[in-house]
Amino acid sequence: MSEPGQVVSSERVGAIAVITVDSPPVNALSHAVRAGIKARLDAALAAPEAAAIVLICAGRTFIAGADITEFGKPLKEPGLTAVIEAIENSPKPVIAAIHGTALGGGLELALACHYRVAAADARLGLPEVKLGILPGAGGTQRLPRVVGVPLALDMITGGEPIGASRAHETGLVDEIAAGELRAAAVAFAQKALRDGLPLKRIRDMNDKLAVAEPDFFRNYRSALARRKRGVEAPQACVDAVEAAATLPFEQGLLRERELFVKLLGGAQSKAQRYVFFAEREANKIPDVPASTPVKAIRTAAVIGAGTMGGGIAMNFANVGIPVTLIEANAAALERGLGVVRKNYEISAGRGGMAKEDVDKRTALITGSVSYDDIADADIVIEAVFEDMALKKEVFATLDRVAKPDAILATNTSTLDVNAIAGATRRPESVIGLHFFSPANVMRLLEIVRGGATSKSVIASSMALAKTIRKVPVLVGVCDGFVGNRMLAQRGREAERLLIQGALPHQVDKVLTDFGFPMGPFAMSDLAGIDVGWRVRQARGTKAPVADALYEAGRLGQKTGAGYYHYEPGSRAPLPDPEVERLVVGVSKALGVERRPIAEAEMLERLVYPMINEGAKILDEGIALRPGDIDVIWIYGYGWPVYRGGPMHYADGVGLEKIADRLADFADRFKEPALAPAPLLRRLAESGRGFADGETPAKAAS
Repeated sequence: MSEPGQVVSSERVGAIAVITVDSPPVNALSHAVRAGIKARLDAALAAPEAAAIVLICAGRTFIAGADITEFGKPLKEPGLTAVIEAIENSPKPVIAAIHGTALGGGLELALACHYRVAAADARLGLPEVKLGILPGAGGTQRLPRVVGVPLALDMITGGEPIGASRAHETGLVDEIAAGELRAAAVAFAQKALRDGLPLKRIRDMNDKLAVAEPDFFRNYRSALARRKRGVEAPQACVDAVEAAATLPFEQGLLRERELFVKLLGGAQSKAQRYVFFAEREANKIPDVPASTPVKAIRTAAVIGAGTMGGGIAMNFANVGIPVTLIEANAAALERGLGVVRKNYEISAGRGGMAKEDVDKRTALITGSVSYDDIADADIVIEAVFEDMALKKEVFATLDRVAKPDAILATNTSTLDVNAIAGATRRPESVIGLHFFSPANVMRLLEIVRGGATSKSVIASSMALAKTIRKVPVLVGVCDGFVGNRMLAQRGREAERLLIQGALPHQVDKVLTDFGFPMGPFAMSDLAGIDVGWRVRQARGTKAPVADALYEAGRLGQKTGAGYYHYEPGSRAPLPDPEVERLVVGVSKALGVERRPIAEAEMLERLVYPMINEGAKILDEGIALRPGDIDVIWIYGYGWPVYRGGPMHYADGVGLEKIADRLADFADRFKEPALAPAPLLRRLAESGRGFADGETPAKAAS
């Protein structure tokens, strides 16, 4: 454990005391950092030769937040609030010099300083809401006093940082450094002394707290509830900011602390903090050490210019990597490139990117109908139709054309990566990169390790995911990998619920009430009922209700009718009496007597089989950890983050209860596949959960 003197130092530049925090990697506000800042501050205040103080950080960033490993542990003094009060009450001007990111407690500390100087590329924000909490050291009380209530609410409830330029416009930053940050901050401190600038305490600033609308906070809460359905922390953030606008500062701080403590001890924050660590743990592959060589990806190619291929290409263009998009013919290529440009134009129209960036990014995507144009690509990603013969044909061609050290990746969502790799003479170069639709939006990248995939290719793929702003999770080879394999269990049970007595809107409601953005039947309508039908045809399986819809020409939103009815020009799903008649007819044909099914039973039958499959996946070594499964479901399938993923949720419910219910379902429905998995049963019988249970040494192939 670092000592305060090891991570915080100070020196004088004339009359300016420069306090430097150097606690890699992100200068988090650990006890050592807090104690070090307080000690150096006290020393500077006691030194008559020091007239002003600059607080700056070494390394790649300013203080990027609290040390969340301390959450839930006894507080070691000085706490952050004590450090903030010491800075705010300093009789000598304190200037924060900000580079990289000032986030969470880091920004709260900067808000306690009398002035703030930032590098031009600095970013400032309060992202605590993403951990299911709110800023607990005065951030909800001070930020509105600087930037105004509306922007403060957006920043605090959304958790997204703003850039230095915007921060300067609002008064959050007093000066943007023209040159070297340390020199600029020292010069600002010297100016403050020379010009006798006042000691600005944000706590005393009230002129920006007024709101124009009498029902402003009520309206904001209502809009937020629609966007953040079921999530507690954003609404608590509004309560705290409203306290800033309506109560004296000290009372506002007390309200903030009350709300913070309540959230911190709640299930949602515990789940969101669990996900925070699970996402980082997913980057660690036991048999792929950090020293593994990583290939630099400077050029890329994508085979297939359809919706998925175009979206994958956009990921590279978005980060400045040139990419060649290959199609079988010129017409298909033009369509694909047109969709890419349209997507960029829509994003620019919504303010998601600058209009001039549309041309810059589309210029990085070159279309071609010749495989010869990918000869120099560092990585080639196949994104053709989900057909094994077609994929093998593509990879045989890539084997001939791609340069010897190129990474060859398949975007298959279910097929055997080892079989695809077998179509080449270099299976060690082949890996699965399963993007999720829309590929330019969804953050998950399921990285599928083949039996022969080299460690360097794995390490390079994990690094590439970060470059293109994805959340990577390594998995092994099996049918559907992790996410789709578990999804298939939910799909089968959803179909069974329809046959036994439920209707599509009832099943979907159970999952949207749980926190999913949409239920399985609305999702099927969005994707197209014909997509699932083709998969079943290829596998020789059936889904009686879904097959009947297909045969009736109800293919989903594209035909205005699927599990739901859709009015022209609308995507709003409307329950359809015709579907009810169809579902009842299927039940009758199968000899099933329909019955009312309680929502609680529906939820168990939709979720518990997924958890059971997750246990099998862990036992087989397809996933490294329960947390990896949870990250996949949160970032790829819309599992509500405040419930922590299916395996974390299972631990909260209790594995013994889940095992007993699955055994009951298996017996009642004469369905052996629903019986508790061996790992689930072992953990349940020993009173353990997935979090403290058995995990494999590595993802198996």
